[in-house]
Amino acid sequence: MYQLRGVTKQYRRDKATVDALVDVDLTIGDGDRLVIQGPTGGGKSTLLQMLGGLDRPTSGSIELDGVDLAKLPEARLTTFRAESIGFVFQSFNLIPTLNAQENVETALVPLRLKAAERRERAAQALESVGLGERLGHLPSEMSGGQQQRVAIARALVKNPKVLLADEPTGNLDESMRDEIMDVLETLWKEHGLTFVMVTHDSSIARRAPRIATIRKGRITLTENSKAV
Repeated sequence: MYQLRGVTKQYRRDKATVDALVDVDLTIGDGDRLVIQGPTGGGKSTLLQMLGGLDRPTSGSIELDGVDLAKLPEARLTTFRAESIGFVFQSFNLIPTLNAQENVETALVPLRLKAAERRERAAQALESVGLGERLGHLPSEMSGGQQQRVAIARALVKNPKVLLADEPTGNLDESMRDEIMDVLETLWKEHGLTFVMVTHDSSIARRAPRIATIRKGRITLTENSKAV
């Protein structure tokens, strides 16, 4: 479970101080699915980065299962992130010279698994997102939707507790958007993940049981009884 208390994040811009997040309190339970919305520059991606240990707050605490990510030494934070948190981004961030299976294997390298186990787990992860027959294909040989599936497989191959997604359908057309969301929602249920996603797309947000709206660094939570 995530427990955020008094999380504030400030940046320096020229001579001014910008508040990206202001005194945020938030609880995200195990297996929860939360969508984060709000205007550009309102703090959405900043919050997601904090949840993923990619950035640290100026003040406040961010606990995941009792571990304060804000206070972990960098080496321990890197290991914790590699073991517990999967990331999916708008830009697929695939390595163009590696095939699908090799791209997925990269997430397992920090875990120091043997090569044979990495290959097997990567193949299984790709099978789970419908790409079992595309293991040897390069990113340039796949559609945008297929590349995002590879990115999802890479995020989930290490069996994380948490999946964080930043505009995962932002580069996809409407039909592919719905397809990717179906994949993400199915995997969320099957793996019992804690799933937090940033999106500008209101049609996607309406599918989630909880919506966090951030404006000027402050958060408002809404329960969605009509979630899919």
